[in-house]
Amino acid sequence: MRRRQFLASGTALLSVAVAGCAHPPVVLDLDEATAEDIAAEVSVTVEPGSEEYSLVASVLENGSTGRSERYELFDRADTIRFGDSFYDVSETRLKSGERTVYEVFIDVDPANSTPEVGEIEYGDLPETDRQHLDQIVSKDSTRGEDGSDIGVEYGTGENVGNGSVFVPEQQYDILVHNENRYRITIDSRTTSETAYRYEVSEVASGVEPFADQVRDRYLFTLTGLSDAERDVVEEAIDGGYFQDDDAFRSVVDRIRDHKGINVADFYGTWLFEYEGAEYLTYAEW
Repeated sequence: MRRRQFLASGTALLSVAVAGCAHPPVVLDLDEATAEDIAAEVSVTVEPGSEEYSLVASVLENGSTGRSERYELFDRADTIRFGDSFYDVSETRLKSGERTVYEVFIDVDPANSTPEVGEIEYGDLPETDRQHLDQIVSKDSTRGEDGSDIGVEYGTGENVGNGSVFVPEQQYDILVHNENRYRITIDSRTTSETAYRYEVSEVASGVEPFADQVRDRYLFTLTGLSDAERDVVEEAIDGGYFQDDDAFRSVVDRIRDHKGINVADFYGTWLFEYEGAEYLTYAEW
């Protein structure tokens, strides 16, 4: 449901299925929750093929691992899901230093496509360059548009290694693909880079055991409602409640008396049981 959808931009958002309507001033929304839903609410799944997945796999194999980059990889507040196991990640800063970062710019419709350094066919590029540039050169619709320079960040020379003909030393300035000619320019800048050490500790093995931990911490039962309060909850289950009335305020006050999964000044997410079912509940007041 929630934290990643409602709070993805750092503020509470709600998709209201009424075209042109402004964001409602209040929200109460209940989604019946399975163990999978509960686990997903308080964890982040690392997907195969991602940097996070490779790093966690390395830690599980070796006990710890290192990484040097310009940014942290994990949110300290999140438990990560790797397969069907859940882990807390320790991301420790070790030291920082200066590194040169490279960005490759592609002019998809250059006024002059005569090479000054050299030209190369796309099929002759090293794998590193093809991976970085494939999505750009394969989109012929970008040709002829204003502002045709497109930047592709390569990272540091250490990240790229010797696998590029553009970074850190530019060997070609014209790229040919399907008879299209692209001008390549390189930009570099100095930035800080931090060395990190990573370790993980298992929180739970399996979705249901992890959901039980979440229940133990957050689950409560919503009972003793008046008829008006019950109407608010039932409507919130059916599709959301958006009226700022006394019954809404009373229900939200009852909910806010309990520990929430994620709570800010004017919105939050809770887990409670109502009429024998468990609900992940988002409220905005």
